Amino acid sequence: MNYPSKLLSLAGAASMLAFAASAQDVTWRVPTSVPEGSPYYENFLVRFADNVDLLTDGAVEVQPFGAGILVPALQVYDVVRDGVVEAGHSTPSFLVNQNPINAIFAGFPGGMGPEAYSTWIYEGGGKEKLEEIRAAEGMKSLVVGIGSSEIMAHANKPIKNAEDLKGLKYRTSGPWAEVMRDYFGAVPTVVPPGEIYTLLERKGVDAIEWGPPSGNLPEGFHEAAPYIVTPGVHQPTFLWEVVMKQETWDQLDDALKPKIEAAAELTTLQSLLHFYDQDMKAMGTFRASNAEVIELDPAFAQELSAAGVDWIKKTAEAQKEAGNGQMAEILADYLAYEDRWTAESGYLIRNGN
Repeated sequence: MNYPSKLLSLAGAASMLAFAASAQDVTWRVPTSVPEGSPYYENFLVRFADNVDLLTDGAVEVQPFGAGILVPALQVYDVVRDGVVEAGHSTPSFLVNQNPINAIFAGFPGGMGPEAYSTWIYEGGGKEKLEEIRAAEGMKSLVVGIGSSEIMAHANKPIKNAEDLKGLKYRTSGPWAEVMRDYFGAVPTVVPPGEIYTLLERKGVDAIEWGPPSGNLPEGFHEAAPYIVTPGVHQPTFLWEVVMKQETWDQLDDALKPKIEAAAELTTLQSLLHFYDQDMKAMGTFRASNAEVIELDPAFAQELSAAGVDWIKKTAEAQKEAGNGQMAEILADYLAYEDRWTAESGYLIRNGN
C-alpha cells in the first residue's frame, strides 16, 4: 500500500515523539534499612514512591524494598555506591563510624529538635551541605524523612541517673553509641532493625533505642521490656535520605528533577506531621500498658545533652586537626542556627513542655 509522503512524515514524527516519551520512563529499585511494614518504610519510602508517581505523572516509578529483600539492612549505602541498585533509602546514623560528619545530620544529643532542625535543613542551608558531602562521595542526596523525637530506651532495668548507664548493654547506633561508651561507660551494640525485639525480649541487651513512640509501638517493645525511658535526649530528631549515584540523577530529564525534589520535600513535611499525630496516640497506649514510663530528671537530661554536644565538638576538632575542616565548619553553622533559634523563638506558642 502506498501512503502519501506527508502522512509518512507525520507517522514518523509521532513515532519519534512516542519513543522520546517512553525514554523518560524511569524505574528505581529502592531498598531501605527497615523491614516492610515499618513506619519508616510506610511513612517515608512508600509515601515518597506515591508522591513521585503523582508529581511526575507516572514517568518515574520508585519500587520500595524492605531490608533483607534485595540487600542487608546496613549495606544500603554500599550497594548504591557499587551500582547494585538504582537508589537506596537509609539514615546517616549508620555512617557515623565511617565518617563522623554524618553525626550532624543523623541527629545527636544536645542538638536541635525537629522543628528547628527541619527549618535549618530547608531554609538554613543544611540540605545543601548534606548534598555537598554526598557529591564528594559520587552520590546525589534527597532528604526523604525527618522524624520526631525518639524514645530514649525500652529497658529491662530502670534508667534514672548516670550510675544506671554504667555497664548497660544498650542496642544503639550513631553518635549516641559513642557518647554512651565514652562518657557513661555503657556497652553499645548495633544490630539490624529486624533483630531488635528478639534481642530485648531474650535479655540479650539491657536496653534498646529505635525510634519515636509511633515507630516503636508496632514493634511491641513495650511488651518485651518493663520500662520506657523518656524524653529522647539522645535523638531529638533524625533524618533519612534517598541516595543514588550522581550519574543516575544526571541521566534524568531536567524537567523531572524538580518534580522529584518536590516529592522528597513533600514527603518529609507529610511524614513529620504524621509522626507527631501518631506519636501522641502511641504514648497514650504506652501509658495504659503494663510498662512503666520513666521521665528523666531535667538535670540528668541536660547532663546527657551536654555530653553529646561536647562529643561532637571534640570530634569535629579532631577532624580539623587531621586536615579535614569540613565537619567543624558545618557544625559551627549548625550550632549558630540552634543558638539563634533558642534566642529568638520565644514568641512562638507551643503546647506542653
